[in-house]
Amino acid sequence: MASRRQPPAIYLMGPTASGKTDLAVELRRRLPVDIISVDSALVYRGMDIGTAKPDAATLAQAPHALIDIRDPTESYSAAEFREDALAEMRRITAAGRVPLLAGGTMLYFSALTEGLAPMPAADPELRRRLEAEAARQGWAALHSRLAGLDPAAARRIHPNDPQRIQRALEVIELSGRSIARGGEPVIFPDFTRGQWARRQPIFALGDEY
Repeated sequence: MASRRQPPAIYLMGPTASGKTDLAVELRRRLPVDIISVDSALVYRGMDIGTAKPDAATLAQAPHALIDIRDPTESYSAAEFREDALAEMRRITAAGRVPLLAGGTMLYFSALTEGLAPMPAADPELRRRLEAEAARQGWAALHSRLAGLDPAAARRIHPNDPQRIQRALEVIELSGRSIARGGEPVIFPDFTRGQWARRQPIFALGDEY
């Protein structure tokens, strides 16, 4: 099946404090690109400490889409990110510019490049049970349970991230699938990657989406 070709998107990946934001801002200054944040913490309003969120001056100079779009009490899934990011990418392309996706949440990048299998909807009763267990045992205990059931997910999810621990356990109980490895591949861009140096951002180019 022929694929619909579109102008390239730039993916800028790397760990926190590796210089992604500075590089993204500089690229925006030099190139016709608009920035989309790929960070699971930066979607939340008020999460400004310990997240390397760009300050107000930086955002005024180089706006980032998908920052401060949820309250901390709201959930935001990789599937929602994929839908929002693709909408932003199409908007930017329609304006004659190139999407620059910058961040360190590799699950989000994976959602874009590989797609996601349908996951079960949230189950309020199961969530209440998991929250009650966490209240008695602590989220660290539930993270340890997750590590026994789904080591790949436990490696990706921090022990102090109750929302994602809860969701990973919920998916296992409802479907028997791993939230980290349950996605079936979909046709998506091939990428050319180049890593400059240790702890430097990884650069990737995708030519369709």
